[in-house]
Amino acid sequence: MDQSVEILRDFRQIPESDIPPRILADARGLAIIRVLKIGFGVSGKGGQGVVVARTAHGWSAPSFIGLGGAGWGLQVGAQVSDFIFVLNNDPAVRAFSRDGNVKIGADISAAAGPVGRDLQGAITPTAAVYTYSRSKGLFAGISLEGAIIGTQKTANARYYGRVVSARSILAGRVAPTGGAQRLLGILGRY
Repeated sequence: MDQSVEILRDFRQIPESDIPPRILADARGLAIIRVLKIGFGVSGKGGQGVVVARTAHGWSAPSFIGLGGAGWGLQVGAQVSDFIFVLNNDPAVRAFSRDGNVKIGADISAAAGPVGRDLQGAITPTAAVYTYSRSKGLFAGISLEGAIIGTQKTANARYYGRVVSARSILAGRVAPTGGAQRLLGILGRY
């Protein structure tokens, strides 16, 4: 949970890569995840994070998610990337609400989101999900096309002290615990 707060704060500190407030105000949900990619000919990427949804009463409690994927080719290096996925519509939130997997680019459309705090006016989303990323490491870039994101049922059960579905969490039927308050406090501004 602390990692998600750190990622959200880091994005806010760089004006030229900041997510426009209008995009966040219109968001139906957010997924925040840190991904590690390592490669030497064959590459693998994996990460963990949370997803939250906007409900009639504010933001839902967080549901834990994980990401995995593989690739091949002339790849050498390691990279850590932080991602924020802005879920622009209810079908995107429903895709993350399933206790199964979501494949970026296949199950839901994704596009790089507009940036900059000074972006004004109405913004019509061009994809179900806008992606924002920041990277550190030796890879020139990282693509999540084809990556699989899934609910971490065990992490949710451990965090909430009982088995609970992502659908129940994101629908606002599960009360957030104390650890989520910092994240929800930041999101409450939007």
